[in-house]
Amino acid sequence: MTPPAPAPATAALDPVRAALLRAAHADAEAVLARAEREAAALLDRAHAEARAMLDEARRQGEADGAAAARDRLVRARREARSRTLAARRKAYGTLRRESAERVEEWRGTPDYPGLRERLERRARVLLGPGAQVTEDPHGGVVAHTPGRRVDLSLPALAHQALDRMGGEVRRLWEP
Repeated sequence: MTPPAPAPATAALDPVRAALLRAAHADAEAVLARAEREAAALLDRAHAEARAMLDEARRQGEADGAAAARDRLVRARREARSRTLAARRKAYGTLRRESAERVEEWRGTPDYPGLRERLERRARVLLGPGAQVTEDPHGGVVAHTPGRRVDLSLPALAHQALDRMGGEVRRLWEP
């Protein structure tokens, strides 16, 4: 579902969005730092293995001929790339999971009831006053009307914040 154009009623949610983004950025930075270290270690191992594979491919190529060496080199590069991508996927998955877990901790804060009310009001603005709004077990709300659904759960909002960061998050894993 494409979100509607901002309306005056959405201005009331700007502080909530800003707080969610600040918290998501802060949490993301901590998680990203750890994920970056883990990804770097995984990448170092993958690069070392790739170098070892490349060295072996070169030695074998000298014995077997230039064509065989090229084939092994291509396979080694593909394997190294595959491992690099797997390490990046794992780090990003960890970031998404831990961001969602951290944002769920807001449920235990004194500010949560007010946040929940604002999210419920936002859901009713998006779907209308007849929307059925329920609290998500992980915090926040989910609203339904026939044929429409709005997920304003805390994990969904954290994931949306990460998605909006887009290229900023991807740059963590780029050389």
